[in-house]
Amino acid sequence: MPADRFDPPRPEYPRPQFQRDRWLNLNGRWEFEIDRSDTGRERGLAEPELDQGKLAGEIVVPFAPEAALSGVGEQDFMRAVWYRRTITVPPEWAGDRVLLHFGAVDHDATVWVNGMEIGRHRGGFSGFSLDITDAAPAGEPVPLVVRARDDPEAPQARGKQSVPYTPRAAKYHRTTGIWQTVWLEPVPRTAIRRPRITPNVAAGTFDVEVPLSENLPGGVVHIRVSDGTGEVVTGTVRADLDLAPRLSLALPPERVRLWSPADPHLYGLSVELRDPDARVVDKVESYAGLRSVAITGKQVRINGDVVFQRLVLDQGYYPDGLMTAPTDADLVRDIQLGQAAGFNGARLHQKVFEERYLYHADRLGYLVWGEFGDWGCNTGEGQSTNQQPDASYIQEWLEVLERDHSHPAIIGWCPMNETWQDYGDRITALDDVMRGMFLATKAHDTSRPVLDTSGYAHRIAESDVFDSHDYEQDPDAFAATHRALSDGDPYVNRSDTTGESWSIGYRGQPFFVSEFGGIWWNPAEAGRPQTVTGSWGYGDRVRSVEEFHARFEGLVGALLGHPDMFGYCYTQLTDVFQEQNGIFGFDRSEKFDIQRIRSAQLRSAAIEVGARQREGNDAAEGPRSTEGPGA
Repeated sequence: MPADRFDPPRPEYPRPQFQRDRWLNLNGRWEFEIDRSDTGRERGLAEPELDQGKLAGEIVVPFAPEAALSGVGEQDFMRAVWYRRTITVPPEWAGDRVLLHFGAVDHDATVWVNGMEIGRHRGGFSGFSLDITDAAPAGEPVPLVVRARDDPEAPQARGKQSVPYTPRAAKYHRTTGIWQTVWLEPVPRTAIRRPRITPNVAAGTFDVEVPLSENLPGGVVHIRVSDGTGEVVTGTVRADLDLAPRLSLALPPERVRLWSPADPHLYGLSVELRDPDARVVDKVESYAGLRSVAITGKQVRINGDVVFQRLVLDQGYYPDGLMTAPTDADLVRDIQLGQAAGFNGARLHQKVFEERYLYHADRLGYLVWGEFGDWGCNTGEGQSTNQQPDASYIQEWLEVLERDHSHPAIIGWCPMNETWQDYGDRITALDDVMRGMFLATKAHDTSRPVLDTSGYAHRIAESDVFDSHDYEQDPDAFAATHRALSDGDPYVNRSDTTGESWSIGYRGQPFFVSEFGGIWWNPAEAGRPQTVTGSWGYGDRVRSVEEFHARFEGLVGALLGHPDMFGYCYTQLTDVFQEQNGIFGFDRSEKFDIQRIRSAQLRSAAIEVGARQREGNDAAEGPRSTEGPGA
């Protein structure tokens, strides 16, 4: 099978910001069977027999059956798929609770261990964990069975997965079943759950919340913060009073070092749960970056500085792994490719990226906007109500927020993308779900800005930022379109039929064009007609590499030169199947002069220059009096 060169595939610990020493990777060969009619339960596929060959074939986990690296490579619809393997909990784990973790399973998963149903999960982008202790005694081989259902007609969050059989336009091959790492981990009965670390730059602290599985009478939570020279600060809080003990760790001023793209400094955090005799009951290793995000007028500031966000759209697809990176090094390479081209971050588009990508973004200083893969339902007027987004969107998004809260590279949240619907006089399901996702995000995290939806139908008045998508290819026309932003009249996406804006009114928030460009180039296809299933890009095609560079420089320059534009997001980092408008090829090969692309982006942005000039003038004027008039 193609994945033999990985032993096991994706062997690295999948959760670097919440790590224990002991764990067991379950990636590798599993039994596998496609269940097109979803009758496997009736046919006994969940039964606990240990005999091998219960299922019809094999697969290499964590690659989806549609991916070549899985060894299956099935591109047709699969309503249900089954996985099976024998697991043995290490004997030395006896006495601990044993958790079974799934990075992601698309879309509805049911898990059996030794014939017992252990749990269910809905949602193809968020991970989940199940306690299998009672079904899997330490040292005893038991069968693990997973069924994943993936209804091709349900209004579920799919991201860029094609609903028609053939991928077309901006939709790609589907992903069914397990597509991220599966692993086992022992934990004590009273255990640390995922810490929530919030940087507080103004106070010079890390505010840490440590949920526990249950309280420990007489126990404490002890946290140690360290840097490259050793211990920075420690803190201790009782573990028997609050279900989620909290403490604020103040860094000595001389040890404060802010995280930024220029200096992505990370502190180590060690979190221990100790019993009344000071013995360590549970311990996890984590890390954090001290950085702030703030809004001043139309500016978005990082650590108090205006930083123009030169973002690139990243779909996170790979030719042989689809949504799963073949190796950890592939995740690193994608970030480095973006940085080499002059981007300081990415919009992680229509996909919840695996957590190791965020870890690498944290340590490499790459700004990212966290997004949900909400495509997969109809949001337009006149669509049937059962195709509208539902409560599962909010549930899954909350799981994503919980996983990713503590990553300093994430500087904003975007729950939805290109939702479109006329703004009529009735409240719709789209309005309800969008507001639910916005409020859920704000309730979970007040430290980052939230964009209600990227492009098209903005419906939340409190949205921290505003945006539009504009694939105009003529740089002069593009610049003219966005000139009125300075007068409070930004370009907004409008209905193709009525010409009316899909959105509520703009309120002066920071504004950016979060999708633009998409310039096609594939010399092998030059001169051939563009089709949605063939070589595809936005607008009129360029005829040469030189014409590409001239257009790219013009479009980028129009936004960099705008005094009220806080950033942009260029479409896109790489080609993806038929969508051939990337800076790099789908195989990550160079298509253009990357140094020239980099140079076009690294000129100072007008909003940065304006901020420096204003701050320089303020400094020259000296401190203003704080006394009132007539004092």
